[in-house]
Amino acid sequence: MSEKQINFIRQQGFDTPAPETCAIQYRALQFQPSVIGVIVLAGVILRSPLLFAALSAVLWWNALLPKRNPFDAVYNRVIAARTGRPALGPAPAPRRFAQGLAATLMASLTASLFTGRYMLAAAIAAVLIAAIAAILLAGFCFGSFLFHLLSGEAAGRRRDLLR
Repeated sequence: MSEKQINFIRQQGFDTPAPETCAIQYRALQFQPSVIGVIVLAGVILRSPLLFAALSAVLWWNALLPKRNPFDAVYNRVIAARTGRPALGPAPAPRRFAQGLAATLMASLTASLFTGRYMLAAAIAAVLIAAIAAILLAGFCFGSFLFHLLSGEAAGRRRDLLR
């Protein structure tokens, strides 16, 4: 159980995990950003506005209908069920906000590619890649942190959320 894992789980809107479940919950919450990271890299290489449009739609779906998140469903059926790990439940508000923010960036990237604004598309893609890298490498979710900041919850927890 590391501080990075605990802080990431708390950023996502979950309670502080028990020591025996912390690493499992952390890896479970990293599943969706890992898959999205691979798809974003493929979309950048292919310059595919349709791929980003599809990702935007799925992420909006996740944010608006958290009980029907396809990433969580795949994790629960393929990984959790086979390994006996706990299933992921619906995302709390900070995680849904982060998904909505990512969906908005994906939609902006789609529009940029469709309209031939390739420099803007490259800038948005760079922001997306940096945000995904921060999640996967540092356990820091900018979208969730922004949720806490905007809702006024970050003031008392800033040190915990930024560790």
